[in-house]
Amino acid sequence: MSIPSNLKYTKDHEWVILEGEIATIGITHFAQKELGDIVYVEVETLDQTLEKDEVFGTVEAVKTVSDLFLPMTGEIIAFNDALESSPEDVNSDPYGKGWMIKVKVANVSDYDELLSSEEYAKLIGA
Repeated sequence: MSIPSNLKYTKDHEWVILEGEIATIGITHFAQKELGDIVYVEVETLDQTLEKDEVFGTVEAVKTVSDLFLPMTGEIIAFNDALESSPEDVNSDPYGKGWMIKVKVANVSDYDELLSSEEYAKLIGA
């Protein structure tokens, strides 16, 4: 199972990469595999500022809907519009074309509190 070492992770199975004060966020390979075939990604929080751990959207798979939790406090500044027509990108390329949102983070030090790839691997038993 793919767990890129250049990313940080949450216990809720989101991944984060921080570039300056902009964080790109998606769900992990483990999460998409557990959910199954993803048919819809909904983010209605664009241009809103949310606190860490608040729900920023949902991902719908064939048999379930799962909330998406914001790993870092900040303003959601972009949504991956390609997911509207190709939600399956989350399944096929969760760390690339399947990214979900970009956030202008309020406190970049929050990034240090996220799990490393090794810690995340231990969490999921990989």
